[in-house]
Amino acid sequence: MTGRLHVQRLSLARLAPDLKSTEPLIESPNLAPRQPVSAFRLEQGRLTHTPLFWGLTPPWLKVLDHAPHCARAETLSKRAMFHEAFSARRCVIPVSGFYVWKPQARSKQPFLVTQVNRAPLLLGALWCRYHTTLTTFADSTALISVPANACLSSLTDRLPVIIPPEALTQWLDPSTDLSSLTPLLIPAPLELLGAFPVSKHVNNPAYQSPSCAHPTGPVLRWTVSQEP
Repeated sequence: MTGRLHVQRLSLARLAPDLKSTEPLIESPNLAPRQPVSAFRLEQGRLTHTPLFWGLTPPWLKVLDHAPHCARAETLSKRAMFHEAFSARRCVIPVSGFYVWKPQARSKQPFLVTQVNRAPLLLGALWCRYHTTLTTFADSTALISVPANACLSSLTDRLPVIIPPEALTQWLDPSTDLSSLTPLLIPAPLELLGAFPVSKHVNNPAYQSPSCAHPTGPVLRWTVSQEP
């Protein structure tokens, strides 16, 4: 399960050419839950990006530490906490990568997962709104996870769902029929993502050095020789 994001030097023009906003994205080499993240949403038919609290906080949630930062794709239609948001309030979180932790005998080894060509990724998510007063509100989000593909399943059993750029409008549009979104809720293509080990300093969310993304070992990626 993804618990940290790498958001650095992303080009808004490349990510979303139709985006009119000039506000910069929230960037961090080691962004943890319970922090603001930049999200793309469709508001009144216009593509926008706004900061959302990473941890879904519906109005009835009493303990902030219980706010989930990920929602399993398999439970979106079954859990009331996720169903309404998935039906009408979907968004994407633009990132340059995300971290996963590989279990080992005495510890866990962090890996940074990126697109193999280092292009940005759009992570599928949902969001909800909590009105604190009649005129003020707070918006929050949770990533959607799917089973890891065969290339990265040795590192973790779950990965965020990746929304292809060509499906961005379909994903964000609240009028989209949910049945047409099911084909998007699948593991990433084998050749899309790669991963490499990084320093265990990233275990500390306060560690914000660019060295978070420096490889400490070889890249794990799918190769032609692995084809069945």
